[in-house]
Amino acid sequence: MKEPALVDARNVARRALALYEDDAATSAVLEAYGQRLEGPLRIALAGMVKAGKSTLLNALLGESIAATDAGECTRVVTWYRRSDTPTITLHPHEGPPRSLRFRRDGGRVVFDLGSATAADVAWIDVGWPSESLRSLVLIDTPGIASLSQEVSARATGFLTQKSSASAADAVIYLMRHLRSSDRQFLESFRDVAAGGSLTVNAVAVLSRADEIGSARIDSLLSAAKVARRYAEDGDLHALVLDVIPVAGLLAETARTLREDEFLALRQIARLERSVRERMLVSADRFALPSSESTLSQSTRRALLARFGLFGVRLAAALIRGGIATSTELAEGLLQQSGLTALQVLMRDHFRARADTLKVYGVLPGLDQVLRERPRPGSEALLAEIERIFATTHSLRELAALSRTRAGGYSLPAEQLADAERIVGGAGASAAARLSLDDTADGALMQHRVDELLTRWRGIAESPLTERGAVGLCHTVIRSLEQIASERPRHVVPLMSHDIVLPG
Repeated sequence: MKEPALVDARNVARRALALYEDDAATSAVLEAYGQRLEGPLRIALAGMVKAGKSTLLNALLGESIAATDAGECTRVVTWYRRSDTPTITLHPHEGPPRSLRFRRDGGRVVFDLGSATAADVAWIDVGWPSESLRSLVLIDTPGIASLSQEVSARATGFLTQKSSASAADAVIYLMRHLRSSDRQFLESFRDVAAGGSLTVNAVAVLSRADEIGSARIDSLLSAAKVARRYAEDGDLHALVLDVIPVAGLLAETARTLREDEFLALRQIARLERSVRERMLVSADRFALPSSESTLSQSTRRALLARFGLFGVRLAAALIRGGIATSTELAEGLLQQSGLTALQVLMRDHFRARADTLKVYGVLPGLDQVLRERPRPGSEALLAEIERIFATTHSLRELAALSRTRAGGYSLPAEQLADAERIVGGAGASAAARLSLDDTADGALMQHRVDELLTRWRGIAESPLTERGAVGLCHTVIRSLEQIASERPRHVVPLMSHDIVLPG
């Protein structure tokens, strides 16, 4: 169901565009805001150099499109959106946009900047016939804290631009370890994104998670423990929704697995145990010439490039465990990679509240334009923006969720956790808000809503609850009432003895 505030925000953008139709510069800005409201949700991938952004983007797309080497293309902000046919357009800082040629190289898409350098390019727009892009736009950004100050500034400038029509609605931030520079960036993004001071549109990924355990089979278990420790970090908890461990290379390879690769991995799995263990003791040993396997050295090196040592070890273990086809192996590797968990989080937190995130990101920008360039009629539009913020519950939920995670309310920890979940901290679905399984029936959900309403009305009315926390209580109560209103009341069916038959 569409968020009513999105319809209202689009109407404001259209009326503003009509109001400033004689001002070309302002009209261009307003039109861009309108396109942001009309288009899919925009999710940017950010992180330090070599964090694995492009690899993760390829995994999300299910195709090897984004450049993962150290070439010029990785130094430019690149948008990936859905189109019926592949198109790649370069938008320079000066001059008109122009199409780029591209080719396939070993299954990977390579596009040619020609004589242009990264410094000449404002951004690159990639249109691709991918189902993964049907409801969102993915934005690949250059590495933050790059050795090149220009490249680093390009990424930081795009991601932390305030009230911009070209800004991202949400961000996936990749980090290999939690450093002070990671916190600093996330603080900057929080302070300008989605209307300012919100943490509900950022998730952190502990990237290259397979490397945390030195490529051992249990590496991702070790990575999950590290990610959980980071997620519970007080400062980071206020900046991101969660920290998800992902082995990006494994995820990308799983989604693009070829039959010849499966057959090669099956040969490794069928080797005598002592031989297999000697070969897989290290990446260098696996790549050495060997008479103990029929696989050529070039094939083994290609497997390392595609899977990494961890992926080869894991694939061999899965095949030995009973996997018999390339499709089964791809599914097993994908599940182990952590990508599925990330996709679920993106669905439950970003896509489920896409309309609200877009409204929260655009309205402050429209407000700023109207205030900086006032003219007859702008006051009415400013009043409408104020009304939307004041009356839209989903927008109040975002603010409450962010402030709750930042420790902005004086309530016991258990009540804060309860409130955070009810306003959508664990996902936007009714079951997630009520801490119930997705299969819970209507009667159980009704009982749970009634129980929580009684509890939170009591907290709101308690003389011990501080004034600031009372506002949170009212938001929680409204969320529960909305859940109740969207579900039919449970009616006890008539039993046969309740029916009175005519005489």
